[in-house]
Amino acid sequence: MVEHRTRYEAIVIGSSAGGLHALKQIFSGLDASFSLPVIVVQHMSADTENYLPHYLNSLNTVKVKEADEKETPQPGVAYVAPPNYHLLMEADKTFTLSVEERVNYARPSIDVLFETAAEVYREKLIGIILTGANSDGALGLKRIKEMGGLAVVQDPAEAESVAMPRSAIEHVSVDHVLKLNDIAIFLNHLS
Repeated sequence: MVEHRTRYEAIVIGSSAGGLHALKQIFSGLDASFSLPVIVVQHMSADTENYLPHYLNSLNTVKVKEADEKETPQPGVAYVAPPNYHLLMEADKTFTLSVEERVNYARPSIDVLFETAAEVYREKLIGIILTGANSDGALGLKRIKEMGGLAVVQDPAEAESVAMPRSAIEHVSVDHVLKLNDIAIFLNHLS
């Protein structure tokens, strides 16, 4: 399958256990000229201070910030779901934050972001599932595929926690199973 450079409008990434290391590897490999918005759900404790944007910003690649209510994702900026809030995409391509009940024991839930983003971006969305200890993200990635988007999964052989990538591969006809370093290279080519 050959992807067209100008086809995609956004990237959604879901990670859980081991996600900090995985995200660091991907973000470290992104070009400074990277031009797609990246939206990240990383499972974290509800009472945790959101250190992830600060940590990823220290890598000096793309700008990373916490997603705000009614904010519109901008090219070349990465957005991280705040702790204890689901992050959703609205039809007008803005974020909504929700404290509705947990999905797959998580808030923020990867499935919630992926499913709502799939409805908005349809075939112009790339979904990426990284390391994690449950099945969150598999249904959302399936929805991305159903809407014509691209499904990418971290190679379970190198994942710190294999449950999420394996679940995604079992439930979705994924387009690419890639090592972390190859994910960044792949994204740079599409941007």
